[in-house]
Amino acid sequence: MKREIIKTSDGSTTIHIPEWNEQYHSIHGAIQEANHVYIQHGLNYKTINEIAVLEIGFGTGLNSFMTFLEAQENKLFIEYVGVEAYPIFEEELLKLNYVAELGATQFTKIFESFHLCSWEEKHQITPNFSLLKRKQFFHEIDDENKFDVIYFDAFGARVQPELWTEEIFFKMFLALKSEGVLVTYAAKGSVRRAMQSVGFSVERLPGPPGKREMLRAIKK
Repeated sequence: MKREIIKTSDGSTTIHIPEWNEQYHSIHGAIQEANHVYIQHGLNYKTINEIAVLEIGFGTGLNSFMTFLEAQENKLFIEYVGVEAYPIFEEELLKLNYVAELGATQFTKIFESFHLCSWEEKHQITPNFSLLKRKQFFHEIDDENKFDVIYFDAFGARVQPELWTEEIFFKMFLALKSEGVLVTYAAKGSVRRAMQSVGFSVERLPGPPGKREMLRAIKK
């Protein structure tokens, strides 16, 4: 499908898919959404400094790069795994403005390396941040008791309802350690009920700009 780079309301870019009228990030602000949903209510929810993160939908690399920046600032040790079935192209990468918008130009090469490094092998980006990218479909995930945090950033249920089912959330439940947390921008009742049905304790939280609510699910 055709993809194009657009600018969101906070000045940061995202990828738009015209055929679906769907974006990789919120049109109300890509960086604002990533910070609110995944950093503030996901990563920062954990009070430990060694955190294993699984991202469902590696996409533009924004969530991983912001996690990297958080790790540098707060001296966290992060093992990051990003799952993506359809990686973006290098020419798209060059049009994304996250490094400049985040005031992190000193890490430009690191952001580029997130996309240019090889798949299916672990890369030690810095002493406290490793990245493993896995090219796979979400239903193929079979990790168990491995992650502290899951960023669930799949395309919305409107266009890909098969990614928001009990089957997928059961895989997420198994992948998390006890007291692990899953966060997502979604807040649909059907999504919340699917999470609860597989054992998650789910709470509604205030959403990012342009969205009333989001969900956080905890493996008790």
